[in-house]
Formats: sequence, C-alpha cells, structure tokens
Amino acid sequence: MLRTLTLAATGIALSFGVAVAQTAVPFALDWKFEGPSAGYFAAVDNGHFAEEGLEVEISAGSGSLDAIPKVATGAFPMGFADINSLIKFLDQNPGAPVIAVMMIYDKPPFAVVGRASQGVFEPKDLEGRILGAPPPDGAWAQFPAFASANNLDVSKITVEPVGFPTREPMLAEGKVDAITGFSFSSYLNLVRLGVPEEDITTILMADHGLKLYGNAIIANSDFAAANPEVVTGFLRAVAKGWKDVIADPAAGAAMVVDRNPAADADLEQRRLELSIEANVVTDYTEANGMGGIDMERFTASLSQIAENYEFQNEPDVSLYFTDAYLPDDGSLMLK
Repeated sequence: MLRTLTLAATGIALSFGVAVAQTAVPFALDWKFEGPSAGYFAAVDNGHFAEEGLEVEISAGSGSLDAIPKVATGAFPMGFADINSLIKFLDQNPGAPVIAVMMIYDKPPFAVVGRASQGVFEPKDLEGRILGAPPPDGAWAQFPAFASANNLDVSKITVEPVGFPTREPMLAEGKVDAITGFSFSSYLNLVRLGVPEEDITTILMADHGLKLYGNAIIANSDFAAANPEVVTGFLRAVAKGWKDVIADPAAGAAMVVDRNPAADADLEQRRLELSIEANVVTDYTEANGMGGIDMERFTASLSQIAENYEFQNEPDVSLYFTDAYLPDDGSLMLK
C-alpha cells in the first residue's frame, strides 16, 4: 500500500510539474468563433499546443483593428490579423512592437459578391450598378487598387455606404447589385438569407489583379525576441491544427460549435471549406508550405496599398513580416 501511495503521489507530482511547465500564451483572434477559427481550436483540442509545452486560451475579436493593438500593447503575445491593416498600423505607430510571423491566408478573402440575376459576374459588370460597401470594411479598403487593376471607371459605379449587419440583407433584397466583404462570410450569409447559391457570384480580388496577402499570425516583437522557441512552437502547433481541419473540416466545425453553441455546424463547415479552398491551400502553399511569403509579391502589394493609402514613412518589408520564427522541420508542408 505504501508503494502504491508513493507511486500515486509521484504521478500527481509529475502531472503537476507538467502543468507548471506549460507556458501560457493568450491568443487574440480578429473575429468571432466561426469556421476559419477551427485550425486554432484543433491545435488546442488535438494536443498540438500541449506538445509544445503551451497552454493557449483563444479569445474572439471584433476586427483586425481590435486584434493588432491588443498584441502591440502586450495584452496578448500572439494574435491573428489582416497584414494590410498591420502595415498601416505600423506606419501610423512607428516602432510599435508587433510583427507578422506566419502567413495564413496566402490569398486574402477580400471580394466583391454579387447576384447573377442582377448581372454581376466579373469586375467590369460593376459599372452602371450599385455597390454596397461598409466604410470600415477591409475589402472596401482595397477597392481602389482592385478597380485600378481591372481598369474600372469608378465614376460609373454608385457606392452605397452600408452597415455590416445590413450588407448581405440589402443584396438579398436587391437594394444593391453587389457588396464588398470577405468571400466566405458574405457568401454564406447570403445562403442563410435564402439566396440560391447559383445566384451568388464571388469575385475574389486576389484572382483579379490584387497582389495583397491576407491574415497572418502576429506576435508582440518584445515577447518573440525573448521567447523565440515559444513562438516557433506556437506556429508549429498552428500548422498542425490547420492540417487537421483541412483533412477533416467536419471535425473542425464541431470544435467551433463546442465553443459557439449558437453556430450551425453545416454552415461553419462550409465556411471553413471555402476559406481553405480560396485562401489557405493555394498553388504557392502546396509547393512551399504554409506560413511564408514571396518577397517580390509582397513588395508589389505595398505599391497597391499605396494606391489608396498615403504612407507617412517609407515602406519597409522587414517591419511588417519576418520568417525568423517559422519552424524548419517540415511541419509547414501541407502534404
């Protein structure tokens, strides 16, 4: 009995020791818990963070402009945000300790979503029609560069400022002919409103001349410099989580519903699948693995950002993204 008690006590001590050894890394998402969040939930539920000695608590957000300051101030060491918003933030806040360390959306979800029944199939179809756009919308922010790349006569496009909650309903009701938004979110919001899928057209800006990247894992620069192994372990676990949900989107959707019981599992699975197909798994990431960037393309993207944003300082790629923390053990490869 004494030996049994001693072994039990040792087991408890070892378990306690493992718990103590784990590093807490709060993670700030840019949006609420939806399908594309599943990769991070899989990293938690499937033990990938734990394997790296990390205890990760994931918090929902209300946009990239919410997530970026959380990380820059150190309230969260890691986060998820649109890199184009990060570039502007760093231009306006020189020296802020925040940088992108892993690209997730190789293609950004910025899109123009229209109705086939209202004649919107390609960029030129926007001329002579009404475009609904929320002023703070990330896709709308890229519209000038998109219009330039497609030689659109913007004077022939009537832009109707709309709110986020009314954007898809107005398109569903035919009050506007198209809207700007994230491809997977606007598409599925329209489906939920009863718009037939065959009547929904998605013009992904990345497929029509936009060089921009999308959302990335961001890190507090001071935290990363002091804890490089923690950041690398975090990124390795994220890659594994994404590969899990790429292989099994239904399981990923179930993880979302576990945390957001009001969510519809089928809808979130479809949202996840759309983000995987359009934004995460691309020719580049299949060949090179996820996480990195093509420097020539990234430099070109800065020129496109400058078409609708006046830089206060000379753009410098090294301020916005670093691959120094990406794991080099093959864990980023999708196959």
